[in-house]
Amino acid sequence: MFNDGFAPSQIANIESQDANQRHLMDAVAWVGECLRLHAARQGPNATPFPPSPGGSALGRMTELFALSPFERSVLLLCAGMELAGEFPALCALAQQDPARAYPTFSLALAALPDAHWSALTPDAPLRYWRLIEVGGGASLVSSPLRIDERILHFLAGVQHLDEHLAGYVAAERSADELLPSQAALADAIVRGLMQWAASGAELPVVHLGGEDESARRAVAAAVCERLGLALFVMPAAALPTAPHELDALVRLWQREAALSGAALLLDCDELDGMDPARWGAVARFAERAGGLFFFSAQERRRLKRRVQVSYEVKKPDAAEQQALWEQGLGRAAPLLNGHLQRITTQFNLDAATIRSVCAHIAPALADVHTPQDVRGLGVALWKSCREQARPRLDDLAQRVRVLADWDDLILPPAQLAALREIALQVRQRATVYGRWGFAERSNRGLGVSALFVGASGVGKTMAAEVLANALDLDLYKIDLSQVVSKYIGETEKNLRRVFDAAEEGGAILLFDEADALFGKRSEVKDSHDRYANIEVSYLLQRMEAHRGLAILTTNMKHALDPAFLRRIRFVVHFPFPDAEQRTAIWRRIFPPQTPTQQLEPEKLAQLNVAGGAIRNIALAAAFLAAEEESPVTMRHLLQAARSEYAKIEKTLTAEEVRGWV
Repeated sequence: MFNDGFAPSQIANIESQDANQRHLMDAVAWVGECLRLHAARQGPNATPFPPSPGGSALGRMTELFALSPFERSVLLLCAGMELAGEFPALCALAQQDPARAYPTFSLALAALPDAHWSALTPDAPLRYWRLIEVGGGASLVSSPLRIDERILHFLAGVQHLDEHLAGYVAAERSADELLPSQAALADAIVRGLMQWAASGAELPVVHLGGEDESARRAVAAAVCERLGLALFVMPAAALPTAPHELDALVRLWQREAALSGAALLLDCDELDGMDPARWGAVARFAERAGGLFFFSAQERRRLKRRVQVSYEVKKPDAAEQQALWEQGLGRAAPLLNGHLQRITTQFNLDAATIRSVCAHIAPALADVHTPQDVRGLGVALWKSCREQARPRLDDLAQRVRVLADWDDLILPPAQLAALREIALQVRQRATVYGRWGFAERSNRGLGVSALFVGASGVGKTMAAEVLANALDLDLYKIDLSQVVSKYIGETEKNLRRVFDAAEEGGAILLFDEADALFGKRSEVKDSHDRYANIEVSYLLQRMEAHRGLAILTTNMKHALDPAFLRRIRFVVHFPFPDAEQRTAIWRRIFPPQTPTQQLEPEKLAQLNVAGGAIRNIALAAAFLAAEEESPVTMRHLLQAARSEYAKIEKTLTAEEVRGWV
């Protein structure tokens, strides 16, 4: 009967489709006969309704939406208009009006058996589930009826997403191979859902939390695959807030879930900071959607009318990350073992990012032969990890272009030693926390926090650049105006996003003028004081739990919360440079390419200013000299110094410029 090229499952599917089509057309023909008998005034059709074969689309729809025999006949009456060419003429004949070549409720009530008026109400299945559409007309019973397109295709045995949902939901692809911990979590969720189903209770909303957004989807897809369901994803930001629009969307999804055997994942990761009306729409949709429903958000949201169970989807741990790297790098993995240990300690990447990095450097893997090739590949691997993790932080903070190195820092030996120790602790995290087991004792305080204290221009930001350069890490400066919010709870959410993104990308965070954010907790006099203290408390906890390097700068150490200071591992005081240090700064301030003439660093060091002001004076003098097409001289520096002093509202004394010109 079939070609040898068809597999047995394909043959069974074709035979099932043929049987479904035959049954549908037999049912449509039965309704057509009802119309003929009514037109001939010969009474109701005495022929019994064609028996439904097992698994027919019409039988399934009748069961899914609890259709009465009359409602099923009305649906077939509308389907006949699309499937049988004779139906328009039959409708016109039965209604004795050539202009009414379409089905109506009036025709159905008169021509079809087992008619009941309740089938016409808005709460009855035909209209509630929008199986049919009622056109505009003088009255309900005389208005044209039309079958919904999604319903017509389902009856014909063709599955596709409802076009009205196309702008809201998208099918989720099959999950990648899950990590062992994620597979175990998917199995646990399935077991829990099976227990709920066995009890006869409504399935709970499954809240998937945790840091790994892509893994949440993968776990949900794996759960649905184990249960034989399709998974669709809807961004919560697309939900309408108007009640009638939300109600229409809920019904459309409920209908689609029933027809497709599908579950829905509502993605709420982009909702931080959105208005309460949007969160209200999310809660209403989750409570009313029914069926298997996943709520993907880092934080759990309270639902009033539906039970919710929460599961945390964690990022791969160090061992799983190591396994992913070994799988992706193949034969090159053993050669890069030392690099991989450092990477898994510094970066907190998810499985998708690790696979992306491996794919990015895959062309270079075949050319690894010598130790030099291994070092080059390790550098490329590190660089790719940094680049893959940048997009999240680029949206939250300002990436600082790092240029300074150790030779650019002019500081006393004690401060330089403290900075080198900071770099040492970040570099050796893999050894101390990993191989030496300190991470197993506690998961707090595994990062490095440093407070740089000193007046403006003494080199605090430059020191942060030097550390980033030495450690080959990105440096991000946090804009407090974008972090601090007047809305309750928003500051904590913003900071959480910053810290999470920094941990993933291994980046260094620089909180400039930290006293504005990490100030002392005040006496509670009103609700604003209470929530301000909550913000500081959250920061204290988050700083202690942060696994990376966070640097804070301030020129007002006394303004910081004492409890916060106790959690800082390094406090480095940047002193105002003395004459010897200022001389060293002046000797290095001009690039080698800059033409200079008879500059005297010892005399320039008489200016009682910090390194930042020295740079401003040198740069202004260079512009003055360039305009005159001459080398930079003491005269240019004197003119620039006067301008800088006027800017900072300080008097340039004769003692400071004695012997300059």
